[in-house]
Amino acid sequence: METPCSQCGTVFRPAYVYQIAVLPMDKGGGRRYFCTLECRKRGLGEEGFRAKRARRIAILNQKGGTGKTTTAINVAAGLAERGQDVLLVDTDAQGNVGASLGVRGERTLYHVLVEGADPQVVLVPVRKQLDVITSDATLAAAEIWLARQDPEVRARVMLQRLNLTHVTRRYGYVILDCGPSLNLLNQNALTYADEVVIPVTCDYLALVGVKQVLQTIKDIERHLHHAVRIAGVLPTFFDGRTRLAREAYETLKGHFKHKCLEPIRQNTRLAEAPANRKTVFEHAPDSNGAMDYKRVVDWILGEHQAATCDNTIDKRGGMACRS
Repeated sequence: METPCSQCGTVFRPAYVYQIAVLPMDKGGGRRYFCTLECRKRGLGEEGFRAKRARRIAILNQKGGTGKTTTAINVAAGLAERGQDVLLVDTDAQGNVGASLGVRGERTLYHVLVEGADPQVVLVPVRKQLDVITSDATLAAAEIWLARQDPEVRARVMLQRLNLTHVTRRYGYVILDCGPSLNLLNQNALTYADEVVIPVTCDYLALVGVKQVLQTIKDIERHLHHAVRIAGVLPTFFDGRTRLAREAYETLKGHFKHKCLEPIRQNTRLAEAPANRKTVFEHAPDSNGAMDYKRVVDWILGEHQAATCDNTIDKRGGMACRS
């Protein structure tokens, strides 16, 4: 969609993150559009040019049973324990995030997407520095509602709802737990996210699932003009005693190289934690599962701090538009 530059009036189509700015209410609110970096600097000043925005990470695999919810919950909890403000969003109608943490919001992601409810009212504080927007079976109705919307806007509803109330500027990280399918909810999650972590079980069919995710991300970029970075591939349910698991892990490392993380070992404590409405760090802090997810959190905190992207400029003059 073309729009005039808020600074010089030039009509252009936003393609990079720096070209869109969402202002807080004390500075007038609403969105501003800038055709060049120079216009943004003149319009917002140096402080506005370097405005904080959450790092948005989608946990996605179109195949079920790969440990997406376990990864989303424990990554979010681990980041919160390190002093980060984290929002965990459940985009799956099964509602496993709320069930695993023992919370049930009076309103859910359905109310945010369909009814335009303020996310700051819908979210539920569940741990220190960790808030959750829960989901339940009503989210299936949201899928139907999205299908009836204009094709130009239906994949960006989540982006609009969460950005308009400046929710993501309150947090250092927003973690999205995505459902095991390619639907409009997942399209919304990918259009909102900056990057994707792909949990993958160490077997042949899971490797096929990774290829499907990569194709989906390419489709999002081609059709919706939104670039999503593959942050990492996370092997899960790894049993080093089996040759199949070792071979699958080696295949992933050979293909994804440094983006293939060290595996999450098969661990009964990870399966027990949701039954006790706890994260693995609360349920069994000395277990292999807790140690493995601590390692993932270390990697997220340490890898490419420029992935927060408001301060990042690529050689073309800006990052692909993510705001």
